[in-house]
Amino acid sequence: MTDEDPTTRPEGLTGVLDAIASAVANARAMPMSSSVLVNRAELLDLVDQARDVLPSQLSRADEVLADADAARAVAQADADAVLAQARAQAAALVDREAVVVAAQERAAQIVAEAERVAEGLQRDADDYCDRRLADFEIDLGKVLSQVQAGRAKLAGRLGADES
Repeated sequence: MTDEDPTTRPEGLTGVLDAIASAVANARAMPMSSSVLVNRAELLDLVDQARDVLPSQLSRADEVLADADAARAVAQADADAVLAQARAQAAALVDREAVVVAAQERAAQIVAEAERVAEGLQRDADDYCDRRLADFEIDLGKVLSQVQAGRAKLAGRLGADES
């Protein structure tokens, strides 16, 4: 039915969907009909492969989200450490009698710089999370489009078979 080696398994959900589309596209046409003859076992095997691959794709998405959360947690911990260090330095400067005014000004600068750094780290972590989620949104959108197109094609064939 297809030119592919039946012992090789397509990679990923997209590969399985491509193999299904190829199997239907290359199937022998029925005379005077839009129907085709497909190898039931081969097509059912490909559908099973698609079902097997989908959880791994979702697991991969969960892993990326976990990585993004971990990156955000690290950035937050870094920001907290910078703020703690700034507060400690500010407290140390205030404790010095001779330069209380200068120490207060420097402490304010340190806190402002620490807050700026913390905001930058937070923004970077949020940007990273957003980019990763956007990538997955695109990938999952493509997969969804392919699945919907495949189902629509099969539904069209099923509707044509009933006519």
